[in-house]
Amino acid sequence: MATKKNIPASAPKRNATSDNVASKNTAKISTPTPPPVLSNIVFEKQFWKNNWLPAAILFGLAVALYAYSIGFEYVLDDQIVVQNNQFVKKGFGGIGDILFTDSFQGYFGEKKDLVVGARYRPLSIIMFAVETQIFGLSPWVGHFMNILLYGLTALLLFRVLSLIFPKSGEKMWFMGVAFVASLLFVAHPVHSEVVANIKGRDEILTLLGALLTLYYTLRYVAQGSLKWLVASGVTFFLALLAKENALTFLAVVPLTLYVFTNSGGRKIVRSTLPLLVATVLYLLLRRSVIGYFLSNGKEITDIMNNPFYGLTFEQKFATIFFTLGDYLRLLVFPHPLTHDYYAYHVPIMYWKDWAASLSLVIYLLLGAFALWGLRRKNVFAYGILFYLATLSIVSNIPFTVGTFMNERFIYVSSIGFCIILAYFFCDLLPKLMGSQQRVNPASVVLLSVFLLGFSYKTWVRVPAWKDTVSLNSSAIQVSKNSARANLFMATALFDNDYKKAIDPALQKEAIQKARDYVKRSIEILPNYGSALHMYSGILAEEYKLDNDSEKLLQGFEMLLSKRPLLTVTDKKTNGVFIDQYLEYMNGKPETAIRLLAFYDKIGKMLLAKKDYTNALRYLNYGLKMSPAMPNLNQTAAAVYTAMGNPSKAQECMSRIGAVK
Repeated sequence: MATKKNIPASAPKRNATSDNVASKNTAKISTPTPPPVLSNIVFEKQFWKNNWLPAAILFGLAVALYAYSIGFEYVLDDQIVVQNNQFVKKGFGGIGDILFTDSFQGYFGEKKDLVVGARYRPLSIIMFAVETQIFGLSPWVGHFMNILLYGLTALLLFRVLSLIFPKSGEKMWFMGVAFVASLLFVAHPVHSEVVANIKGRDEILTLLGALLTLYYTLRYVAQGSLKWLVASGVTFFLALLAKENALTFLAVVPLTLYVFTNSGGRKIVRSTLPLLVATVLYLLLRRSVIGYFLSNGKEITDIMNNPFYGLTFEQKFATIFFTLGDYLRLLVFPHPLTHDYYAYHVPIMYWKDWAASLSLVIYLLLGAFALWGLRRKNVFAYGILFYLATLSIVSNIPFTVGTFMNERFIYVSSIGFCIILAYFFCDLLPKLMGSQQRVNPASVVLLSVFLLGFSYKTWVRVPAWKDTVSLNSSAIQVSKNSARANLFMATALFDNDYKKAIDPALQKEAIQKARDYVKRSIEILPNYGSALHMYSGILAEEYKLDNDSEKLLQGFEMLLSKRPLLTVTDKKTNGVFIDQYLEYMNGKPETAIRLLAFYDKIGKMLLAKKDYTNALRYLNYGLKMSPAMPNLNQTAAAVYTAMGNPSKAQECMSRIGAVK
């Protein structure tokens, strides 16, 4: 009995009987048992009410940085997906066509295998059709929606990051990793193309869908309800319909669960299954529309759609790693910016070039650190792996994406960088400094430098997207060695300055500037068909102004020497345009002597190239003017002889004898 008196009240004797009694008594007076805690992820009640100020700042910054773009025009690929897309112009009536055809078909009128894997991204184009049905074809609607969706992306990113980086009472709210990473994301200038260009809607929708997928997956992990699994599969399917890049979240979602939750392997696999189902459904749908999964077996030979065509293995991968290194530079120091990274703004590289080799070393080190830190669930390792996973699909390593690089390609990947930077400022730096303050001054200063720098650069970059002239004027300042940038600048000057000018002096000035740019384009890429076509048009317009037939024919000779393989049926080649203009000039007596000499010269040039069909085409233009012209008949006879047609050759020579 003495022993029992010494037992403390706080430590009752434990046995089966007392436990059962206690359990029954407790059940009589307690409230309903809360659901079991399935994960360390906690969903804060009334999150938006408690976080209205950071949410307002994020959304407000997104609107403030891009509001100016609401009055902008259509530029670049906007004409393909909106402005001149016949399916979009049908409004609701075009949705079926958009959903079951290649994404280029609404513009070209037929299926075009312009790039590897073709393109099937119907979601954004369907949105454009709906907007057109309601508001008509107006660019302000597209720009407004891009800004709105970008602001919503910022809020969703903040919500997701708040789950894996919850608030700490030891810090002020504005120095939380979730808020700072989202703020850096909103301000980053590499996003300017995605938001200010209406076509960038596909990137915005892809990230929105992918973030929703991650959010719903985290809800399932925390609460165990199957409805969240279903929701994650649906949103992932929609993200894939926006753009194929969402496939990378097949790696991001399980990576996030592994690093930030206490989920075991089985639960991670179970959480990923809806994404796999959505992927299979998407790939089957895509194949039924495109006709193949990745390639139709035909090699893309157009440098503007396959910049690595003709390069050696070393050249290809050295150039790829050079661009990967440039992505890192743009994330840290986003200047200068351009929309044009085509041939040859990005130069062809070799491993002896230090920039390519250094980039390879950096990526190997990043990969090694990420693998080392993954087992330790290191935040920096997570940020690196997020960046590498989402960049992989547009890196040109698994397959060619159609250009060397593009700023919009790191729209999603930049989240990994923002997480790393935010974690450094908010957690690591204060720890390294031994700071016990709720706000570390050094962190605030460094963060302010990045945030103000990013915001300012975005603010001055957005106006470049106002219209075609401003965009190409901006690009040519940076992409001086891009054949495409030079051609587009020439086209902008021709369509705007030259065609709209009334004063002959202004017309002459504009056409000369356009000619200089297109000549530079041809110097960079001698067989660039679009540039050759544009140059032929400029030559013809100059002839209208100065009536200088000699200059015109010299220009035509240069064009045909670079690209003689022209087909009469292809109205977009410079050959048909030249032919039409030559037929027009054939009727002008004052140009006859020069024309006859031109036809003979072109005929001999094409004979040397063994292009007999085109040689005869131009020789016959001259023979129509002067059937017995000795030089033309001699050249034509040589062509027929080379073709193995001696009777036609003799016929040509007999015409010369008849004149004698």
